[in-house]
Amino acid sequence: MEKYTQKKTPPYRRKGRKFTRTGSLLEKQIRKVGEGRGFTVSRLLTHWSEIVGEDTAATALPVKIGYGRGGVGATLTILTTGANAPLLQMQAEKIREKVNTCYGYAAISKVRITQTAATGFAEGQVQFKPKPRAKPARVISQDIKDDAREAVAGVENQALHDALALLGENILSRHKS
Repeated sequence: MEKYTQKKTPPYRRKGRKFTRTGSLLEKQIRKVGEGRGFTVSRLLTHWSEIVGEDTAATALPVKIGYGRGGVGATLTILTTGANAPLLQMQAEKIREKVNTCYGYAAISKVRITQTAATGFAEGQVQFKPKPRAKPARVISQDIKDDAREAVAGVENQALHDALALLGENILSRHKS
């Protein structure tokens, strides 16, 4: 009888934690990879767009931080495409200030910009995507709207009638090239 009253312990041992955040599970691995490239603060890699802004983050990525022999100030290397390099060069001082704000002290003394092809290096295959261009809203004249409504006047179902009228407006207002 004593066998059945005792609780069996599971074959694995819990360390008092019930749930662990995914970020904390990966923190050591991210830190190890980041430190290999000079990033002592992994926040610079994980929150790059928040630190430098969406426009700059869309065209540039931090590659590494190199420390000089004297140990005074580091050089942040940023990867970008050739066309965006002059624009980033003009913003280098702002980027340096924003990154130093992330670190909390003047860790970065110089920003170096590295240009690459649109497909990037073999190891990372970095690809920069330009922002999609906003299409200007088409203005449809009242005559075209009336013609489309007239063409679908015989349709009794209101939802189908509206959908066909919208389709007709789009077809009739299309520019022919």
